[in-house]
Amino acid sequence: MPKYTALHDRHVALGAKMVEFGGYDMPVQYSGIVEEHQRVRTSVGVFDISHMGEFRFAGEEAESSLEKVTVNDVNGLTPGRAQYTLMCQEDGGIVDDLVIYRREEDFMCVVNAANISKDWEWLNTHKTDGVTLENISDQTTLLAIQGPRSRDVMQQLVVEDLNELRFFRFLTTEVAGVEAMLSHTGYTGDLGFEVYVGNEYAEYLWDKVMEAGGEYEIQPVGLGARDTLRIEAGLCLYGNDIDETTNPIEAGLGWVTKPEKKNFIGRSAVQRMKESGPERKRIGFEMMGRGIPREGYPITFSGSEIGQVTSGTQSPVLNKGIGMGYVRSEYSNPGTTFNIRIRSGEIPAKVVKLPFYQPEK
Repeated sequence: MPKYTALHDRHVALGAKMVEFGGYDMPVQYSGIVEEHQRVRTSVGVFDISHMGEFRFAGEEAESSLEKVTVNDVNGLTPGRAQYTLMCQEDGGIVDDLVIYRREEDFMCVVNAANISKDWEWLNTHKTDGVTLENISDQTTLLAIQGPRSRDVMQQLVVEDLNELRFFRFLTTEVAGVEAMLSHTGYTGDLGFEVYVGNEYAEYLWDKVMEAGGEYEIQPVGLGARDTLRIEAGLCLYGNDIDETTNPIEAGLGWVTKPEKKNFIGRSAVQRMKESGPERKRIGFEMMGRGIPREGYPITFSGSEIGQVTSGTQSPVLNKGIGMGYVRSEYSNPGTTFNIRIRSGEIPAKVVKLPFYQPEK
């Protein structure tokens, strides 16, 4: 049986199409993926992403323990800052990607829904003595308010000036009178905020956000549009674009790895690939012919397979097929052309710089 978020009844009442994702019964769409996608890009949308996992790290050794199990520089975090990072195996394979929040008294790690059990076991196995690790996933509701009018919506619900809240910064404050964490983060590539509250406030906060967004025609948005939005933004999805078989360097995530500054699990494997260069690279590409690339489609050159699509869609904003995938490094430079094998056809495509779409934040 799937789990339900605290907002499940709201989604059903809105007529959402529900699917199982990450062990939860989640809304994939309400009015339609393209319409919801466009609403986020032009105004504002709200997502229930309470299926994500939240772990609390506390204790004198919390910082050093996170330093060991993640690839980014946790020591550089001060209270009120968040950080995108990865956990790796000894061979450099990615256990998960996550966001760490540095609070006054502890850290909070936000992990992917499908990896909650795996990550919980991994962190407990590798944490140091003196660390208290608490899984608060089932008590936490997470809303994402995303789009160019998201600041206007959220400014009505907090007293702080959100123009002063920089990207990957957060506040512990009251949102609509409810104690919450409000962060300037998101998974759409657009201006956006994420709000963490206790489940008991979920429906109240959802209603307040919808009310505040009324003048901007705010819409609820499902996981379908969340996927097309993150692809346009060139953001990885665990299980598609990164997993335990991918090294951060070939995945284009070297910018979050700090092997020269810290000793983390998988450091040697990451450092070796950083020095030698990867044999394959994650790239973004756009279709030059008609066709929608999908996960698993072969990428070919002169009839030979040189890689594989990991994520793809028809971009609602760009009105063309776009995708990401891994190819041999010699085919990874922007402007390089190859083909995507779609059914029995070979459709031309070319490498482009990521992200595909980058609105102002």
